[in-house]
Amino acid sequence: MKLVAGNSNRPLAEAIAAYLNTPLTNCVVRRFADMEVFVEVHENVRGEDVFILQSTSFPTNDHLMELLIIIDALRRASARRITAVVPYYGYARQDRKPGPRTPISAKLVANLITNAGADRLLTLDLHAGQIQGFFDIPTDNLFAAPVMVRDIKEQYDNGKLMVVSPDVGGVVRARGFAKRINAPLAIVDKRRERAGESEVMNVIGDVNGRSCVMVDDIVDSGGTLCNAADALMDKGATEVSAYITHGVLSGGAVARISASGLKHLVITDSILPTEAVRVAHNIRVLSIAPLIGEAIARTAGEKSVSSLFK
Repeated sequence: MKLVAGNSNRPLAEAIAAYLNTPLTNCVVRRFADMEVFVEVHENVRGEDVFILQSTSFPTNDHLMELLIIIDALRRASARRITAVVPYYGYARQDRKPGPRTPISAKLVANLITNAGADRLLTLDLHAGQIQGFFDIPTDNLFAAPVMVRDIKEQYDNGKLMVVSPDVGGVVRARGFAKRINAPLAIVDKRRERAGESEVMNVIGDVNGRSCVMVDDIVDSGGTLCNAADALMDKGATEVSAYITHGVLSGGAVARISASGLKHLVITDSILPTEAVRVAHNIRVLSIAPLIGEAIARTAGEKSVSSLFK
């Protein structure tokens, strides 16, 4: 087995390598003067089972091109099997046509990864589960829920805990969390007037006197979370926290969350945390290196990956 890391999240790649007790393969990913990506693998990978560790996070297009070119380099170096390990799958929110003459970019990216030469995909908490069907290669969608549920149980008194979906679309995910920790479920109903903005309309469920934990897959601008937290506090919640898998946190999201009523925002390191995230007083990062490392070990050993979530 060989582990190859791109530039998107080097600390996570090193943590996964440490978990697997396998050094990262000597691979150079650099730019020419005009910012073209160049990849050179300095170790023999012929006949090897190779895993590429690369999130397609900001800058999304650069990191996606790195992934594609690394795949091509390994394919031409006669690697036996190439698995793209993409903890955060960029373009996942473009999984359908929201209007006429618009793309389904999640499918386009799936085609690019497949045609570049990947044999498998390993990812984490896809924004929409049907994206697995966009690939014509085996695709494993891991869940951060076990890691987060363990942390929630350590942090909260379950007697007063309530799991909250910040929007109707995340109800299935929130229900899964609620079942795991034996807590009731509430839903925040919102109406989005335009992209990047949200208006909270109603809270479905009695949150009075409860410690509310919102769960979702992506936090980007933070507007939905902050508005939902305000709505929950207005309805009598004693405190509001959020557990989100992918901390995109673009623009002024960190400042917005730091100034909000959220007691804690807990994210994973699927995306490399910025300095602003690291110093924020109410943002905490959980490591998913053991989860991904174990999934890689089981894939390499031809063992069950789904048993990780039972």
